[in-house]
This record gives sequence, structure tokens and C-alpha cells, in this order.
Amino acid sequence: IWDALTGDLVKELQGHTGSVCSVAFSPDGKQVVSGSDDQTVRIWNALTGDLVKELQGHTGSIWSVAFSPDGKQVVSGSSDQTVQIWDALTGDLVKEIQKHTGSVCSVAFSPDGKQVVSGSDDQTVQIWDALTGDLVKELQGHTGSVCSVAFSPDSKQVVSGSDDQTVKICDALTGDLVKELQGHTGSVFSVAFSPDGKQVMSGSHDQIVCIWNVVTGDLLKKDPEQTLSSSTDRALVLKNLEMAADINLWSFNQHTGWVSSKSGHLLLWLPHYMHSAIFTPSTKLIISSHPTTYISFHNTCIGKRWARIFTLNV
Repeated sequence: IWDALTGDLVKELQGHTGSVCSVAFSPDGKQVVSGSDDQTVRIWNALTGDLVKELQGHTGSIWSVAFSPDGKQVVSGSSDQTVQIWDALTGDLVKEIQKHTGSVCSVAFSPDGKQVVSGSDDQTVQIWDALTGDLVKELQGHTGSVCSVAFSPDSKQVVSGSDDQTVKICDALTGDLVKELQGHTGSVFSVAFSPDGKQVMSGSHDQIVCIWNVVTGDLLKKDPEQTLSSSTDRALVLKNLEMAADINLWSFNQHTGWVSSKSGHLLLWLPHYMHSAIFTPSTKLIISSHPTTYISFHNTCIGKRWARIFTLNV
């Protein structure tokens, strides 16, 4: 865990015996959840670094983890083809969902906490009742692995990105396809809604970040010069971010991945695979499962001005 302003290492959480594939903060910023190749989910105290709970039950690598909006539950998706919902306080397994026929690559709670969505190598998106574990809808149509899924802010729509190079927006209630967004030339690894639900952003192996109009499906912006990318040494780099001089306060929405200015203008979007470098709601910490995590603003600002601009208010 890193101090976002100074870059100092605050805590190193040790205990996993395999690669850490996914991490996330609890909504209140007091805990961290991690999923690993060692087949365990671990909950940590973000302040002390102490292990709070070790959740055992998966029989494969854990690709994705997330807290519920109220912080009381954790959902995990694994290569063992299951989705598991855990009690974050007791560590008890609440529900095990066995419906996918491929690795579960991405999981997320709906903002209202009532549902869970999962995307899988079996090319389906599945929506589940978070309380009962019942399958609500299975969304079909992708012709490749589903790498990333997310709910809209009102929990009424689901967006998914796939190895088939498409982004699909579906009605979470009916399961109907609302829009299929085509424009990428590589696997779509990450997707997210804007805070107002009017736009979707997608990040792809083609090194392009696309912004789409949810209603019309129009491509609003396709900018290879403002791409979130992973370098060869696994350090995450944010390249060539242009900022207006009057922006001095940013807000990060951990559910949608959007960073916005104080006035509400959308500045950038952090895709799901970068949520291993997510900010806590207390805005002072960064957590990373990578050896090095850094953000470069070499074309914009340096020194104390960087610290002022990058003070977040979630």
C-alpha cells in the first residue's frame, strides 16, 4: 500500500504464496481484499497491514475480487469456474455459484448491492441475485472470452468487453442487447460506465481507449495518445494526460472507474485491470499487486503542483 502524495510505501501485505491477480479497497477504505494464484482470498487491515481473514474455498486462481457497496461482502471469480460470495466480517462462504463453464475473469456488485455480474471464458455474462445466488439472466452474444464487466450507476445496464473485440451494453432486467460497440482491433480488457451513465469507456489490447455514447452507440473519442497501458516490466503507466490549468481537485469513483474534476467534467477512466492500483476512499493511499506502480505526468506538471492536482476527494 502506497501513499498517493509522497509515493512512500505504507504497508507491504505478505502472506500469499502465488501471484496476486486482483486487489480492491473496501468502500470505507479500512480494508483491502486480494485474490491470488494460491487459490485464496485475503482481507487485510489497510492501516496496520494485518491479515483479517483468509477465505478458502476456490480450487483455482482467483482472477477478480470486489467488495459490496456496503463493505459487508466480498465476491470473487476464479479459474475453477465459480463465483463465490463471502461474509467480509466472519469469512464465511455465503454463496457458491456454479454455472459458468469457463474461468471467471471478472466480477462486480451492482451499485445497489442487489446483484452480482460475472464475465467468463465461456463467452457469457451472467447476472446473479446477490442474496439468493439465483441466476437472474445469462447474456449471450460474445464470441470470445468476456474479460471485463461492470454495472451502470443505476444498476439497470451491464457493459462487457471481450476477446471478440466488441463492447456490449445489455439491459440488466430483460437481458436484451442495447448496443454493440465496434471499433477496437484487439481484445477489450476493461470497460466502465461514466458516473452519469451516459457514456462507456473501453480499454483494449490495441492500445486504444474509446469513449462511447450509451444511447446512440456513437464513438465519441478514440485517442491512442491518452492510453492507459502496462509496460514490459509490469509497471502501470498513465501516459500523456492533458489537464487544464484550473483543475486542482479530482474525484475518483471506485465503482465506475472514472476520475472527474471538481466541476464534474470527466477527465480519465481507470480500467478494471488497473484497479490493482486503486485509490482508497480516504484519498491518501494507493494499493498495488505489482512490484512497481507509477503514474507519469511528464507532459503536464511536476513537483508540488502535481501533489496539489492529484489530491483526490471521493
